[in-house]
Amino acid sequence: MIDWAAFLVVALASLVSSAVVVSLYSLGLRLLTTAGRIPTVEPAEFTGALTVLSPARAAKDAKRARKARKANPLTDGQKRLAQYAGYACFAVCGLIVLYGVYLIVPALHQ
Repeated sequence: MIDWAAFLVVALASLVSSAVVVSLYSLGLRLLTTAGRIPTVEPAEFTGALTVLSPARAAKDAKRARKARKANPLTDGQKRLAQYAGYACFAVCGLIVLYGVYLIVPALHQ
């Protein structure tokens, strides 16, 4: 017989943990862009990307990023803090994923 209460607990834990990971990742991206470090992938470095930027488009995006960096009202200390907080969000996301793998693989915790 199925233990529906345990099933519900697992379903809710999965839903909440996935929402936390996605929220932390998006907050990390937001903090990095606030700090002026827009994450871009050059076509030569990662050719398996779904969208490959042309050199003209990459130059246009770089120009827009430089312009946005100049218009940013934050001080250098605030930008640095936002950058470190963004990296911390990514680190917490990675730790949550590793903890999930630890919980799933029984050989890791016996």
